[in-house]
Amino acid sequence: MKIGDLVELIFIRHGQGEHTMDLPSSLQVKDPSLTAKGVKQVKLLRNEFPLTNNDVIFISPTRRTLQTAFILSENIDCLKIVSPFVSPRVFPIFLNKKTLPCDEIMDFERIKREYPAFEVDLNVPNELWNSGINIIPENNFIKLAEEFIANCKLLQKEKIFIVSHDGTITSYRQWLSGQTLSRKDFPYETGWFRVSC
Repeated sequence: MKIGDLVELIFIRHGQGEHTMDLPSSLQVKDPSLTAKGVKQVKLLRNEFPLTNNDVIFISPTRRTLQTAFILSENIDCLKIVSPFVSPRVFPIFLNKKTLPCDEIMDFERIKREYPAFEVDLNVPNELWNSGINIIPENNFIKLAEEFIANCKLLQKEKIFIVSHDGTITSYRQWLSGQTLSRKDFPYETGWFRVSC
């Protein structure tokens, strides 16, 4: 693959998380894990996307996405990069919104400690490791999305997997497609969206 060639991005939503079990109060749960159902969902997804050692996965820095990527890539020595470029994002974005406890991102030192086989993306602005992309204005998100896609292309892979969240995936999908989307377009648990760019 040459620089300038198209790369296929496969955005995958994490499996069912604890924060979805008793809405809206469960959104206040900090650092939610996958449920037993979520683990089963991800194991089934491995049939859809059998990874190889040559693959690359970008992962949002939350426990449920890290667990999803861990299960998807179990016994596969592929490149696993944890990045706040694909961290939780409110969709649609509202002014004066606050990040919910369930969407707070993990500290990269903790990620290194708990997921030693995963790399931490240090090619991001430092403030993203504090706040992520959850509530940043749309024009700031687009600049970061452009930077993320450019970084993906530099890897010169034909396809890249991205394990993320419903709002984040829909934000990227809307920007990449130019379509106006709504919450009705959210992917279901372990749902996915494929795009070439």
